[in-house]
Amino acid sequence: MEFTEVIKSRYSCKKFDGRPVKKEALDEILEAGRLAPTAKNLQEQRIYILQSEEALAKFDKLTPCRYGAPTVVIVAFDKTNVFTYPGEKRDSGIEDASIVAPHMMLAAQNAGVSSCWINFFDPDLMAKKFGLPENEAVLMALDLGYAAEGNKPLPAHSQRKTIGETVSYL
Repeated sequence: MEFTEVIKSRYSCKKFDGRPVKKEALDEILEAGRLAPTAKNLQEQRIYILQSEEALAKFDKLTPCRYGAPTVVIVAFDKTNVFTYPGEKRDSGIEDASIVAPHMMLAAQNAGVSSCWINFFDPDLMAKKFGLPENEAVLMALDLGYAAEGNKPLPAHSQRKTIGETVSYL
């Protein structure tokens, strides 16, 4: 798919048909996340794939937002392997994990896999319930699967401000 079409056609899927994500597609999606840029190339992202009934049931107890997706990707980062920016007020952890996630979302769309960014959960509880190392913080989860027949973007999806309302030249 042409890149602009990938961007325009991607939306947050709220109803999946339950078919498993093809291994080749998941591999493409994970590779896109692996190739995402990170500060100083620290690659602090940590990716966890949930596909088993047990893991998905555990996820469902933490959020109502799986929407029937057969695969969930938890995106976390290693808090001890981040770059601290000048001024010592921010580091690269959240930023870098936030770059990895859309790389995977767009790769999913390109591979014909629908997705939904999920952050309606307690990240500390998510990390605890899945036994993640204490040095890792959960940023978000990404539902992956194939959209159910008739599923469409929410009505507000195509409502966008003009460039002039969001961009300023200084």
